[in-house]
Amino acid sequence: MNLLHANDRDGHYPESWYAATATPHAPLPPLQGDVSADVCVVGGGFTGLSAALHLAQRGLDVVLLEAHRIGFGASGRNGGQVGSGQRLEQDTLERMTGPADARRLWDLAEDAKSLLRALIADHGMPVTFHPGIAHACRTKKEVEHAKVYAEKLARDYGYALVEPLDREQIASLTGSTAYQGGDIDHGAGHIHPLNFALGLGAAAIRAGARLYETSEVLAYAPGSPHRLTLARGAVSARQIIFACNGYLGLLEPQVAARVMPINNFIVATEPLGDRWKSILPGNPAVADSKFVVNYWRRSDDGRLLFGGGESYGYRFPRDIVALVRKPMLEVYPQLKDARIDYAWGGTLAITRTRMPCFCRPAPGVFSASGYSGHGVALATLAGRLLAEAVAGEAGGFDLLAKLPAPRFPGGTALRAPLLALAMTWFALRDRIGM
Repeated sequence: MNLLHANDRDGHYPESWYAATATPHAPLPPLQGDVSADVCVVGGGFTGLSAALHLAQRGLDVVLLEAHRIGFGASGRNGGQVGSGQRLEQDTLERMTGPADARRLWDLAEDAKSLLRALIADHGMPVTFHPGIAHACRTKKEVEHAKVYAEKLARDYGYALVEPLDREQIASLTGSTAYQGGDIDHGAGHIHPLNFALGLGAAAIRAGARLYETSEVLAYAPGSPHRLTLARGAVSARQIIFACNGYLGLLEPQVAARVMPINNFIVATEPLGDRWKSILPGNPAVADSKFVVNYWRRSDDGRLLFGGGESYGYRFPRDIVALVRKPMLEVYPQLKDARIDYAWGGTLAITRTRMPCFCRPAPGVFSASGYSGHGVALATLAGRLLAEAVAGEAGGFDLLAKLPAPRFPGGTALRAPLLALAMTWFALRDRIGM
């Protein structure tokens, strides 16, 4: 089964709060007939759209193919959190890569946040960047670690924007008594991710890129030129960028062996009005320290957007509301009578190391994916790095391509059941407070 068609109506966004509040936009045409280009980008999420924009700005002839709609996948369904750093903490990266490369990875991540905000401003996107992401810790040990890590970032990386919080402070910030403490990163923030994706698409079109929707790639043949086959046409291109993340399927087996799709789920409550005084008094986004993370924030129209729960097969669960309401009420029992107006799922992609997978599967073929829940800013930067690599300026791309990218055990057939077993263990640890 193909995840592109497992859970959604072909060519339609899910019935999410994001889709309901998206910037008005007309559908783009499907590809018909044979076309040629300097670069063909496969995938219309943050990575692919950013790559198309930056390639077109360099004067290259770019074709982007999206199987459904721009921002259809994880880019238009996620929690909207624009986090600092990489998915792994800097001390872990220092052990993995050495201090010099760990510093470069930190600087790239800071560049990613700056790039996202600059793109919003430079292209006049109707997207607001709301500052602040809090990290809510369940145990005193985690609280102490958060404090030590904030000190490390200030001391070793010159980043003094993370403020440690004790139990009273995290309760005051979040309106929940479920946590022992944590921190807030004043340099991070949150956005409407689908509107950001749509803004990237509009900017890419204005720069000269050709974008096609409902244009699923069925096969590709490496060569000179490379050839991609679709139902109603084909593309010949000197270079290819795969930016499919969790929806890649088996289109590029070398990437598929290293990048694993998983599903995550979000609900949106009714507008909460004055109840915000006791739910989330400020307006940061929040993520907690569970292995299967809960994350939440206030929407622009006063709803609680709460994400939680994962699945590891092809199909989404039948009752997403019940799946997500349970962790939401553990954090906010005072919302037991709140109406749920929207509930949706999305497919992201993880790697075994939780660091992204950047690679060249074949000469003239590039791929970036596997952001492991940390992709809003990093995937946008990845598009620029891919464009630079295509143009022969591969320093940033090669830094990320050096990171370990081991295959999942069991291959593409057994990786999901094996991961489900592992995640069941970690979910048990969450429940018993380990």
